[in-house]
Amino acid sequence: MKRAAARGQKNIVINALELHVALGVFPRPNHHTAAEVMVSERKSGDVVQKDNAAGLTIRYLLPRVACDETEVSAASV
Repeated sequence: MKRAAARGQKNIVINALELHVALGVFPRPNHHTAAEVMVSERKSGDVVQKDNAAGLTIRYLLPRVACDETEVSAASV
């Protein structure tokens, strides 16, 4: 996400199955799946494009804003 934002992209589409294969991660009982991590990264404005047998796909808006930055911005309004 950081590299895409640095290139000026406004969003990035990530598929959980493709992410899993690219990382070569094979979850154990105590590991989070790629889909779980992707859901935890969702913020306002991100869109779930697919959630089916082919895997979860989310369009994330870029650049990412840290949660504490969002809270600070909202508190200052």
